[in-house]
Amino acid sequence: MEMVGSTSMLLAFRAENTRSFREELDFSLEATALAESGVPREVPWRVGGHPLRLLPAAGLFGANASGKTNLLKALDDLRGHVLHSFRAGGPSRRIPRSPFRLDGAVEKPTCLEIDLILDGVRHEYGIRFDDHRVIEEWAYRYPRGRAALLFRRDGDEVELGAANRSKGRAVLEVMRPNALFLSAAAAAGHPDLLPIYEWFEGNLLLAEASSRTQRWAFTAQLLHRKETRELVLPLIRAADLGITDVKIRPLDPQTVERLRRIVEILNGQDEEAEDEGSEIKITELGVTLSHRAAGDDVDFDVKDESLGTLVWLGLIGPVVDALTRGSVLLADELEASLHPALVTRLVGLFQEPESNPFNAQLIFSSHDVSLLGGAEGDRVLGRDQIWFTEKLPDGSTRLYPLSDLGPRKEEAIGRRYLAGRYGATPIVSHEEFTEIARNITESECG
Repeated sequence: MEMVGSTSMLLAFRAENTRSFREELDFSLEATALAESGVPREVPWRVGGHPLRLLPAAGLFGANASGKTNLLKALDDLRGHVLHSFRAGGPSRRIPRSPFRLDGAVEKPTCLEIDLILDGVRHEYGIRFDDHRVIEEWAYRYPRGRAALLFRRDGDEVELGAANRSKGRAVLEVMRPNALFLSAAAAAGHPDLLPIYEWFEGNLLLAEASSRTQRWAFTAQLLHRKETRELVLPLIRAADLGITDVKIRPLDPQTVERLRRIVEILNGQDEEAEDEGSEIKITELGVTLSHRAAGDDVDFDVKDESLGTLVWLGLIGPVVDALTRGSVLLADELEASLHPALVTRLVGLFQEPESNPFNAQLIFSSHDVSLLGGAEGDRVLGRDQIWFTEKLPDGSTRLYPLSDLGPRKEEAIGRRYLAGRYGATPIVSHEEFTEIARNITESECG
C-alpha cells in the first residue's frame, strides 16, 4: 500500500494503578495478521525490515461499569499531566491522579506510558508518580530501530541524552518534584522534546457526555469559518436528520471570545475554569437549522432539535478536526442517541483511506453490537480492532483484545459476543429481577 497522509500515529498505551485498572493494561493499535485488507496504515519506522502497520480505529466493548470509559480517561489523564503539570500550580501542589481505590493500591504509584510514531520515528514516553512527586519519567526515540535516550529521570536526578544537553541543563534549573520534565522542557523550547509535547496538544481530545456543550461550541466555531464550514455541513446533511442547511448569524465580540476560550479548554490549551466564560448554551452559538418541508424549507432553533441531532452536532466538529489534521480522537459511548447505521458510517470515515487520508485514529467505547458484525463481509471493525473490558471479582478491570481469543475469519462475532463466548458481558440474575417485580406487585397490592 502506498504511504499517504501523516506519519504521526498512536502505537500503544500502557498503564498501571489508574482508575479501575489495578494491574497493568496494555493497549495496542498495531495491526496483526487478522487485520482486514486495506485497513492498516503503513508508517516508515521499520520492524524487522518491514514497515509498521497501524490501525485507524479500535472499539472497546464490555458490560456497564466494566472499565471501557476508564481506558479513555487514562489517556486523557496523561494528556492533562503533559499539558498542565508545569504551568499549573506551585511546588506544593498535589499531583491529580485517580489510583485504584478498592484496596491498598491507592498508596502505590500510578504509571502511564505511550508509544508514538512522530514524523516516521517511534518515540516512547512514560511517567510513574504518586500524589506528591514524579518518581520516574523517561523519553526515548528509535531513529534506526534502536533506542536513543532523550532523558531518564529518577526522582530529582535526570540523565540527559547526547543531543541538546545545554538546553536540557537549563530545564533542570526550573524542574519541580511535582511537575513533568517534559512539560518544563516544552516551555523552554527543547527541540527534541517539543514534538512529543505538541503531539499531546493536538491529540487525545475526549468526546464524552460532560463535554457536549464545549463540543457544540467547537462545531459552531467551524461553521462560522468559511474554510471549514463546507467540511462540516456535508456531515450534517448526510446524517439523514432532515437538515438541508445551517444558517449562521454574526456573534458579538464577547461571544466570539467565549467560543475561543471554550475551544481552547476542550483542546487542552487551557485548564478549565469554573466561571461563566467556560460554559455556553447552544442557543448562544448563532446557529439555525433549516429542515426539509413540502414547500420551502423551515428554520428551527437548535433548542427544538432532537437529542440525536444535538449529539451529532457535538460530535462532528471533533470528527472533522481529527480527519483534517490526522489526530487521535477518543469517543465515549459513541452510539449514544445515534442510529446504528449512522455510527457505522462514522467509524467508516476513519477506516477508509479515501475519507481519512491523513491517518487520523478513533478509539471509542460502545454497546452497539452491530459494530462487531456478523460473519466475514459484514464487519465494521476488523478482528484486531475489537477490545473487551471485564470487571474482575476484586472490582478491577481486565482489558484484552478479541485477537487473543483466535476468532475465525468467518465467525459471527456480534452473535457470539451476546452469547457470552468472549466474556465481557454482564451477569444479570433472572431470579433477582423476578424478586424485584414480585416486591413491586406486593407493594402495590398493599
